[in-house]
Amino acid sequence: MSELLSKIDARTKLAGNNKLEILMFTLGINPRTERRETYGINVFKVREVLRTPPITRAPEMPETVEGMVSLRGRLIPVIGLAKYIGIPLETIPDIMIITEYNGHTQGFLVESVDTILRLDWSAMRVPPEMVNTPLGGLVTAVTELPDGRLVMMLDVERVLAETAQLGEDESIYRNVQPLGLNNHRVFYADDSSVARKQIARTLEAMGVKGISAVNGRQAWDELRHMADQAESSHTPLKDLLHLILTDVEMPEMDGYMLTRKIKEDKRFTGIPVLMHSSLSGSSNQQLGKTVGVDEYISKFEPNRLASTLTRLLKGAEAP
Repeated sequence: MSELLSKIDARTKLAGNNKLEILMFTLGINPRTERRETYGINVFKVREVLRTPPITRAPEMPETVEGMVSLRGRLIPVIGLAKYIGIPLETIPDIMIITEYNGHTQGFLVESVDTILRLDWSAMRVPPEMVNTPLGGLVTAVTELPDGRLVMMLDVERVLAETAQLGEDESIYRNVQPLGLNNHRVFYADDSSVARKQIARTLEAMGVKGISAVNGRQAWDELRHMADQAESSHTPLKDLLHLILTDVEMPEMDGYMLTRKIKEDKRFTGIPVLMHSSLSGSSNQQLGKTVGVDEYISKFEPNRLASTLTRLLKGAEAP
């Protein structure tokens, strides 16, 4: 276990070039398949792996929240991932993955951890829609191991958002004001259905049109198509598209690679790129700057998102 932890600590600094490392784990026997499926989480989000300490359960906690633990003076909520996705367990799992993203720290209970897999985002595929429907979009990407096993990347952002009810309070959108820029368009790419929904609601409240993509590859294909159309009609692209909003973690092409391609194409000159990510660490933000991102903000903060969009969109309007 200590060797695994040291590897996790060292490899959270992995950066750029459309690559990632995932920590693989199991949750128990899936009643549908009658076997142990393999899941993954981006190492960037992992802080440590440890034996499950004593858990204290408080009254009226959500069903999937097992309780809380005290870790080095901090109270950390503990989420039962198996319970969340519907895998029945007789006992509380012995292993806990401590994660940090979206400005929150939480523990995920898992049956076991496997190893760390380094791969290219192009090896991560979007799952077929009919396969993912029963899980409600919970699996964002799938990759195949040499032994034939499939590794499923879980949308842990969604797990946190639904468990902590982030973004469900309608009052958080009340301060988002219309901009009066009805003809403005924002293109946004995110593999998380929860994040896309929040972005769409924010843009709607601002009175700004949105165009979405579910991963970086799809985004780049559609952006190039828009650029080709603008070029053929002799119209500056920045008159048709006013801002690009991208996640970092996306199958097939991540946000860093997408941003690099956008900034290398002169047709996108004058169109700001805003990186919207749950990876809020300084190293991630610095990497965003090296590929040309104009600004970098955390997810699940619609008022901050609206404020940043307002400044960038109105700044683009200035003569």
